[in-house]
Amino acid sequence: MMKKFEIYDIITIYMNEILKSELEYIDKIKDIIRNGEKAIVITFGCQMNAKDSEKYEGILEKCGFTLCDDEENADVVLFNTCTIRENANKRLYGRIGQLKNSYYKNKNKIIGICGCMMQEEDEVLYIKDKYPYVKLIFGTHNIYNFPKLLYDVLSEQKRNIEIVDDNDIIVENLPTHRKYFFKCGVNIMFGCNNFCSYCIVPYVRGREKSRNSDDILCEIKNLVKDGVVEVMLLGQNVNSYGNDNSNYSFPELLQNVSKIEGLKRIRFMTSHPKDFSDELIDVIKNNTNICNHIHLPLQSGSDKILKLMNRKYTREHYLNIVKKIKNNIPDVSITTDIIVGFPNENENDFNDTLDIIKEVGFDSVFTFEYSKRTGTVASKMDNQVDEKTVKERFERLLLTINAMNEHKFDKFIGNTYEVLVEEKNREDDIYLSRLSNNIICYIKGNEDMIGKFYNVKITNNHGFYLDGEVVN
Repeated sequence: MMKKFEIYDIITIYMNEILKSELEYIDKIKDIIRNGEKAIVITFGCQMNAKDSEKYEGILEKCGFTLCDDEENADVVLFNTCTIRENANKRLYGRIGQLKNSYYKNKNKIIGICGCMMQEEDEVLYIKDKYPYVKLIFGTHNIYNFPKLLYDVLSEQKRNIEIVDDNDIIVENLPTHRKYFFKCGVNIMFGCNNFCSYCIVPYVRGREKSRNSDDILCEIKNLVKDGVVEVMLLGQNVNSYGNDNSNYSFPELLQNVSKIEGLKRIRFMTSHPKDFSDELIDVIKNNTNICNHIHLPLQSGSDKILKLMNRKYTREHYLNIVKKIKNNIPDVSITTDIIVGFPNENENDFNDTLDIIKEVGFDSVFTFEYSKRTGTVASKMDNQVDEKTVKERFERLLLTINAMNEHKFDKFIGNTYEVLVEEKNREDDIYLSRLSNNIICYIKGNEDMIGKFYNVKITNNHGFYLDGEVVN
């Protein structure tokens, strides 16, 4: 039997060979494209998709394309898709339809679709039939193969479709184009094992696969050397990091990340309440560079609905976690997700959700109408809630949240906090900055302030964001 380090060595050699092969295809693409050809990557969905898109953009740049924001005139248009909700699929079809004329004006234009939606066989078949000008289709498990797939389309001028059902390979060190020079998302794992009854993610992203901790720490250290001061650790459920191998647990990984010199802020997303541990709370509490913001999706306040959702926790369990978090982490901001109109939800169930929102006092709530996704357990449940009732409850939910948040941030007014300036707002001298607890604060500033920390005195509360003034 081979020792564990020998297995890791073999995997590393195999991944390096894959990376070497893909880099060779990048060189081949450079040889066949014209100077000045443009490319755009359009992203739907979560932070994981956004991180994937940075890799696609990095590869396209290495191939010699110039990144642009004009899909009509781009030579390569790549849609990185989400399939959590049906609306995302409809948006994609609308965007593809808009590109039909520009394709027939330029037959060399390559329109490609990748991401979660392409792991659904019915969607792939529909696109193959209805959109013959879409020349490249691939899924979530073969990002590293993008250079070869693109080269085949460019060199052979024919459609290329490659969908991999699952893949245990995690290829490191792919080219990346970072959106921000001062902050960056870092994947720590891929896939999901939870199988919430409404969610398609485990079917399209596959089972959980944790990255090697040494690779993660090395990546973050290199990012810090390159000027990054904030990282967000990403995973469908970061709390279960390491469960699929003998690596660190998530609290152990987070502790080691916090020791990296020069890293000022650490965030993570997303945590599942069923395995949010006391150890994790302690690590956040004892390390000042771990941000005091926790996104903890609730989905419903009804035990009946939580069970039907297969969330594996109860209302009481969730409230106990929140109590521990608030008792141990000063000024913590807790945000959440809520789904309205899940099958079998009645008025009592919905009122349970309203009650727990009021009891917890979330700093922000991301709200969603239940979306029936083919292939999930929930899509086959009896007692689907009618659309009119869903919309009525959704409006009541928003009214409740807005009423709660109107004065919630008044407590910040007059106090001074450290913010990281992130980007320019629409107005000439107004810039978006963010507190450690993830609350947005707008300040007057200039371009030179982006990526830097400032002490800001809070002057005004707008319900969901703050205004502030820089102080010495």
